Amino acid sequence: MASNLTLTILKPDCVRKGITGEVTKRIQEAGFKIKAMKMTRLTKQTAGGFYEVHRERPFFGELTDFMSSGPCVPMLLEKENAVADFRKLIGATDPAEAEEGTIRKAFADSKGENIVHGSDSDENALIEASYFFSQAEIVANEV
Repeated sequence: MASNLTLTILKPDCVRKGITGEVTKRIQEAGFKIKAMKMTRLTKQTAGGFYEVHRERPFFGELTDFMSSGPCVPMLLEKENAVADFRKLIGATDPAEAEEGTIRKAFADSKGENIVHGSDSDENALIEASYFFSQAEIVANEV
């Protein structure tokens, strides 16, 4: 059974470009409810912990450098079939391969700086959400 929750992070490039409001608007217009949201800044160490699954990949250092380069905005989102629907909304990791109308096609500059993170599975969505939000920070009603 699919989860109704997913985690997104509006990455440092999104914040630097000043488009967090526009991206959040698109997320809400797509039917997602924001259950938790904050602005934070990851250290290289905390970014490394979050992206631990990629530690052995050649891009890990660049990824953690980028994710710790400025503030980001993690959000816990709710919608039926949240993970799959959100990944469709944001588009392919490489904006050159993303479909028209997706967030990455509209705003991302490169595969490395692609505006937004989206959980890749229901299981990872819950693990990732706990990385940023305590139970007390998650609202029970619609925001």
